Amino acid sequence: MADKKENTKKNTVKNDKPKASLPPSGFKIVMREILKDKAAVSALVIIILILLFTFGGSLFLNKAQVTEINIADAYYGWGEAGHLLGTDDGGRDILKLLIMGGRNSIMIGISVTLIIEIVGLIVGLVAGYYGGVIDSIIMRVVDFVQILPQMPIIIVLTQVLPNYNAVTLVWLISMFGWTTTARYYRSFVLSQRERDYVLASKTSGSNDFQIMFREVLPNITSMIIIDVILSIAGNIGIETSLSFLGYGLPTTTPSLGTLIGFANDPVNVINRPWLWLPATLLLLIISLSISYVGRALQRAGDARQREN
Repeated sequence: MADKKENTKKNTVKNDKPKASLPPSGFKIVMREILKDKAAVSALVIIILILLFTFGGSLFLNKAQVTEINIADAYYGWGEAGHLLGTDDGGRDILKLLIMGGRNSIMIGISVTLIIEIVGLIVGLVAGYYGGVIDSIIMRVVDFVQILPQMPIIIVLTQVLPNYNAVTLVWLISMFGWTTTARYYRSFVLSQRERDYVLASKTSGSNDFQIMFREVLPNITSMIIIDVILSIAGNIGIETSLSFLGYGLPTTTPSLGTLIGFANDPVNVINRPWLWLPATLLLLIISLSISYVGRALQRAGDARQREN
């Protein structure tokens, strides 16, 4: 009887032990950190609304009609003659140009980001994983590209390349942007390549390709997301700057930069703010909103590392 009582007590003690809880998933950590920050939530909602305004609104517009010149309707002010945001010097509706221009600028920013992220990620993985001579050679190439004057070269090429269009501009910007991304990812891969899971994979016979893309890459996913979000804002700014200077998209293609370019004329700055102010505000709102979301994702990435 005594033995039965002792066994019963042991079983009770075992059952009373708290069960080990699984660590929260990365998605739950990200959502938790973002929902904590009201500014980030508001910024995310604003970004969604801007995307609906530009990409959704452009579905109901005809590009040929939007860019069609009608001198008789030139320089209508706010709300005049049925034009909510007025018209430009060619009688084109500013609201329609803002929708098309915002879509074009965002699309270019996203396209450039995808290219530089893919190239920079592959270069950074290879350089950081192998190290040594391979890393030194790759980094010297990166150093050479980084010291080149990016803006002057892009401006010259936009003038001499035949059949220049939006696709050409994307490749020109991407030609220089991948270097910073490569350095960014290389620094994280260098800190990962001596970890136990990498050494264990090498011992088990996994090849370098499998280790880089199946083992190392998933462990820097949060850094990739952060860099993608922040890079989109930066690349939109580069395209806008070039278009503002007159070396970005062709004049027949609307963009935020071409609309802001109306501010080059002091008369427009003072007497016709409807020409440049809406595009300026839209660019400012996009940049700030992406920045707030990026910071929230960065905190989420740090929180995930702490809980892992």
